[in-house]
Amino acid sequence: MNNKRFSILLFDVMIALLLFITFTVTLNISNINSEQILAVIIAIPIILFVYFAVFRMCKLYNVIWRYASAPQYLKLFIASLLSIVLFSSIALPLIGDDIPGFFDICLMVGSYHITIIIMSRLAYSFYRKKTSTVKYTGNVKHKRTLIVGAGWTASAILNELKEKNSSLFPVGFVDDDKDKQKREINDIPICGTTEDIPKICSELEIDTILFAIPSCDPVNRKRIINICMKTKCEIKVLPYMHKMVENSDMVSQIQSVKIEDLLGREQVDVKSPEVAEFIKNKKCLVTGGGGSIGSELVRQLALCSPKKIYIIDSYENGAYDIQQEIKNKHPEINLDVEIFSVADYDRLDKFFKDNLPDIVFHAAAHKHVPLMETNPEQAVKNNVVGTFNAARIAAKYGTKRFVLISTDKAVNPTNVMGATKKICELIMSYMTAQNTNTSFVAVRFGNVLGSNGSVIPLFKKQIEMGGPVTVTHPDIIRYFMTIPEAVALVMRTSVLAKGGEIFVLDMGEQVKILTLVENLIKLSGFEPYTEIPVQFIGLRPGEKLYEELLIKEDGLEKTAESKIFVTKQVPIDTKKFEEDIKELVDLANENKANAVIEKIKEIVPTFHHNIN
Repeated sequence: MNNKRFSILLFDVMIALLLFITFTVTLNISNINSEQILAVIIAIPIILFVYFAVFRMCKLYNVIWRYASAPQYLKLFIASLLSIVLFSSIALPLIGDDIPGFFDICLMVGSYHITIIIMSRLAYSFYRKKTSTVKYTGNVKHKRTLIVGAGWTASAILNELKEKNSSLFPVGFVDDDKDKQKREINDIPICGTTEDIPKICSELEIDTILFAIPSCDPVNRKRIINICMKTKCEIKVLPYMHKMVENSDMVSQIQSVKIEDLLGREQVDVKSPEVAEFIKNKKCLVTGGGGSIGSELVRQLALCSPKKIYIIDSYENGAYDIQQEIKNKHPEINLDVEIFSVADYDRLDKFFKDNLPDIVFHAAAHKHVPLMETNPEQAVKNNVVGTFNAARIAAKYGTKRFVLISTDKAVNPTNVMGATKKICELIMSYMTAQNTNTSFVAVRFGNVLGSNGSVIPLFKKQIEMGGPVTVTHPDIIRYFMTIPEAVALVMRTSVLAKGGEIFVLDMGEQVKILTLVENLIKLSGFEPYTEIPVQFIGLRPGEKLYEELLIKEDGLEKTAESKIFVTKQVPIDTKKFEEDIKELVDLANENKANAVIEKIKEIVPTFHHNIN
């Protein structure tokens, strides 16, 4: 306990002691005798010990009283009441008979003590709030701020903003609770509802809007943020309640609006204690572990107490970054990084022979659609050959689970990347038919926000450069999920897998890319089309206008997880598949691009290549 907290504790205990002595002497002043003086002396260590122990046990000195609310004051009241009851129970057999009116004295001590310590804290809180307001007159450049929400969180953030001399200067609140209208919080008015935000921002000359409702559901969060974007104000938010950092001030957690806030749906959380139990004490391999999905897999695996994590990647920079991150955040994790391509069969075979991983998460792949259109042989060499190598070697050395990271673009593919991923899914079927001790499954999901090569970083760079932001088509739509969502799905399916399945995530409604771009421009503080131009460049080679509705696919069934669906791979002719793969790989090694595409069409009949 630091000096400040100890001083407050000492104050509370000494007040109780002084009250006891005062009331004892006052009520018995006419006939005080040596026995009563001795009784008071005996009572002193008892009352000191009891109050000290109870107040420490109740952790009253972990409270920042300037921000305290009713629950903290109730806890203070109960602690004081409990202290006087314990003191009475202990002191009665020892000194009760020597002090006339002992119970009356105890009742008066308890009531006066409660009143004094509560009033002292209220006075302190009032003083700090008033003096902290003065700090706003300093040299900080103020931003007139409208706070969305007028609940406990908003009240707490208001006090913190003042205390920390923040540049955000609150001048009003909005809240959709009708009972709160035309009322005040610390002399700052509640000016209206969320629908009134544009009008209020204009009238009060607001610079910044602070969204302070961490418990708000995603649909309403999106609705309110969209209203805020009708203004030209800077928009700041507090994270969702479950993402807020405990024991940390709220001001430090204020952040800019993220594009995830505009998805308007609950982020899928498929984490489970079963996952942690399944991963615990197992050796886990992540191929492509330096990429967006691979590195997040490593992060989440590190939380599950694995025996060891292996990373294989041909790109050393990404692998190095995640290696350093895990070393810093989880020094207890046994992590090994290997730099080579999964297309190198001999090197991969040696790795498995030496390390014998229990679970493989196969994320290594070329995934850029336009680049694979012009380099189809490289897509085959990396995606198909790498997957076939990893799957066969995993079975050879007794790996228990092999989880392939697939894509929605494998459904009725129109591009080489999607078609090679469909062949990778067929490899999972082929390996399942081999009746090995390894369970082979695929996990299929859509576009991942913020991943390497995704549209969001590209759009942000274009906005930073002043535009234009390039959109392929005004009507193009896509499914989106966050990287943690995608990886949580992968982790969960490793537990659900029995072998031969394709797991699919229900990602809700599709998002119009043009709307996404317009929102990104607004969130960056610019007006679409006027300050930042938007240019339509036409669909790229192999690109679809609409993604397939994954959860509508024939044969798809629900699992025990409400957001995860599963389908069985269609049985394949294994001998014919082996011959087809060999021919495809031979053509790729000969760098015959056109022949490679024709062979892919033969292996994947649903591949309708877009030649535009």
